[in-house]
Amino acid sequence: MDLLTEIAAERLAVADMLDTLTDEQWSMPSLAAGWTIKNVIAHLAMEWNYSIPKIAWRMIKARGNFDKVSDQIAKADGAKFTNRQFVEQIRANLDHKFKPPGAGYDAPLSDWVIHGLDMRRPLGIERDISGDRLRVVLDTAIGPKARKFFGNDISGVRYEATDLDWSHGSGPLVSGPAQDIVLYLGGRRAGLERLGGDGLAVLRARA
Repeated sequence: MDLLTEIAAERLAVADMLDTLTDEQWSMPSLAAGWTIKNVIAHLAMEWNYSIPKIAWRMIKARGNFDKVSDQIAKADGAKFTNRQFVEQIRANLDHKFKPPGAGYDAPLSDWVIHGLDMRRPLGIERDISGDRLRVVLDTAIGPKARKFFGNDISGVRYEATDLDWSHGSGPLVSGPAQDIVLYLGGRRAGLERLGGDGLAVLRARA
């Protein structure tokens, strides 16, 4: 699978969705805590609006707190750029080859997929995402870097997607659509809403 092609497809899908939104919808809360739909887009646009050295300098000033840096940029740039400017930026950067230091292209692909869900779920917009793409995101989410970043304890249960061939772990079963497992593994409690199985009680107790 060509991950750069998959990332470009996710960016295009987000741009196409944004073209359908009203200004009021851009201002709605997303699943990302404290961020509107527009803040999420401002965060994603960091990939081309900020170089790695610029982010590194901000990280130094924030004493290594990436969440703080990300929040500052999401809110500042959300006020700086218009809705149309963000859409135009995405379309102009479909093939942008960003990846975080020390990470592969599965990281930005996961970012676009998860944040796409952050926006679509509150807006009530459903979308089919290819199974191959979701497998990459799921496999990335159970890795040590993602678990540390999201602060997720994914142990003690078996995760099983009901709409594609993917599973992980052992213990009481947690099953449901792959997109919802992605949301939960990405630190979104909203992902639990469409999941089921005996292991769901274990996850709810942790949330």
